[in-house]
Amino acid sequence: MRTRELAAAAIFAAVTFAVTRYTVIPIPATKGYFNLGEVAIYVAAIAFGPVVGAVAGAVGSALADVAAAAPQFALFTFVIKGIEGFIVGRLAGSTTAANLRATISGGVWMVLGYFLAETLFARFLGIAATSAAAVGAALAELPFNIVQVVAGVIVAALVAVRLRGVAREQAAR
Repeated sequence: MRTRELAAAAIFAAVTFAVTRYTVIPIPATKGYFNLGEVAIYVAAIAFGPVVGAVAGAVGSALADVAAAAPQFALFTFVIKGIEGFIVGRLAGSTTAANLRATISGGVWMVLGYFLAETLFARFLGIAATSAAAVGAALAELPFNIVQVVAGVIVAALVAVRLRGVAREQAAR
């Protein structure tokens, strides 16, 4: 990892933490929460690539879980959001269409990953008495996760292309 990428990864991990932590809306059905962290992850991944996207998603989001009193999700978040950032960065391209495909692909991964994690947690944390009830609890959070992805896609599509242009200009100097 080059110095520029390391710096971007650190900055975007901090930005992801801040955006995630300070846009928390609790979801009692799973003891999870809604947030706008996808915006920062997608911008990092599109502008700086898969490694920066993965670090921003994994580190920033997992630390936000710990700070938001949801440490039970931190390890799952580290993996889910890290892979999400990597997917987006790997699939991102120079066109808006490529970036939309990338963010939607990363978002689908995130929604599925959290659905599985929330089903597991609802069962083992005593939120749901049966496996069917655990699936029901995870389904209650599904729309919130989809809205997170949609917000991330919209904002990232507007911001990341401009940021990528600035980053390329700076790299050329």
